[in-house]
Amino acid sequence: MHISARHDYAVQAMLAIAAAGGGPVKTSDLAVMQGIPVSYLPSILADLRRAELLSSRPGTDGGFSLARPIAQISVGDIMRAVSGALASVRGRPPHTITYTGAATALPGLWSSVHTFTSDLLDRTTLDRLLDTDRELAAASPDPDRASGGAGGHRP
Repeated sequence: MHISARHDYAVQAMLAIAAAGGGPVKTSDLAVMQGIPVSYLPSILADLRRAELLSSRPGTDGGFSLARPIAQISVGDIMRAVSGALASVRGRPPHTITYTGAATALPGLWSSVHTFTSDLLDRTTLDRLLDTDRELAAASPDPDRASGGAGGHRP
C-alpha cells in the first residue's frame, strides 16, 4: 500500500479539525497547524466535503467542521474520500489481476493485503488516534523533570 502526500495531508487535516473541537477551522489555519502546503488543501478539503466527512461555512467566522462525530470517522473513510480504493496492484483492484506460472498465488496475497489494510484503517477512528496521542503525551517523561530541571543538572 502506498500512502501518498494527499492521504497523509487529508488525515492530518481531519485530526487537526477534530483536535480543535470539530471546527470550524480555516484552510490557512490548517496549513499552519500541520505544516501542510496551503496549495494542497482546497482540493483535499473539497473531496472530504463531497464525501460528507466535512461541512463548510463561508465568512469570517467560517471554515471547515467535521460533519459527524469523531468516533464515526475512520482513516479508511478519509483515504477513500481523497483517492478511492485503499489498495491496488498497478492501479487496479487486487481481485481483477491474474497471473500465470509460478505467480498464480499472488492475487490471493494481494486480496489479503487489501482486506487487512482496509480492516485496520476502517477500525482506526479519529477519536482513537487522538486518544492514543494523548496517552503517549501523558506517558512520555518531561525532559526537564527527568534531568532535574532546566539545564539538565540535578541539585
